[in-house]
Amino acid sequence: MLRSAVLTIAAFGSAATAYADSIPGMRGHDHTGVTVPDMKQAVDFFTNVIGCQKSMSFGPFADDKGTFMQDLLGVHPKAVIEEITLVRCGFGSNVELFKYSAPDQKDLQAKNSDIGGFHIAFYVDDVAAAKTYLEGKGVATRMGPLPVNEGPAAGQTILYFQAPWGLQFEAISYPNGMAYEKDAETVLWSPKDPAK
Repeated sequence: MLRSAVLTIAAFGSAATAYADSIPGMRGHDHTGVTVPDMKQAVDFFTNVIGCQKSMSFGPFADDKGTFMQDLLGVHPKAVIEEITLVRCGFGSNVELFKYSAPDQKDLQAKNSDIGGFHIAFYVDDVAAAKTYLEGKGVATRMGPLPVNEGPAAGQTILYFQAPWGLQFEAISYPNGMAYEKDAETVLWSPKDPAK
C-alpha cells in the first residue's frame, strides 16, 4: 500500500468566475511528499525542531524484475523506496518523507527560484519568537521577520529558514488576517482557524 504524493493545484480566478472543475470527491490537501537524503536526520528535524509528530513508517518498496516503480511513480524502474515516514504538523496537512535510492538519482538542492523549487510553510503565532527559537537550535534563517504592509497579502509576516540538507521552509503569521480577505469570494484555509 504505497501512498503516493498528491499534488493539489489551486486555480484562482476573478470574483465573477464560477467554481473551477474539481477531482470528484476532492476534499483538500492530505500531504506533501518530500525526498530526503537521511531519514533519521529528517525525522529528527521535523519532530525535534519543527514540532511535528511521527505517525508511521513503512517500506521498503522495490521491483527487481519489472517496471512497477516506473509505472506507479514515474521513477527509474530499479528505484528503491527504502523507507516512508509520515509526520503530522499541528493543524496543517501531513508531510510524507521518502528515503529513495535510484540509479539516476540527483541531488537537486533547488532554490525557491528554480522551476520545481518549493518550500513548506508553517503558521506560527509569533515570527520573531520562531526566529529566536530556530537560531537557538542552530537552524539557518534568512532576513526577517519581514512584515508585509501593502497589497493583498498585507497583514502577514514571514521568515524563511532551511533544513540542514537544504529543504526550504517558511514561518508565516497573520493574526489579524490579510488585506485580500475583506473582498474575497474564497478565503484561503488557515491552520489558525481550521474550521473556517
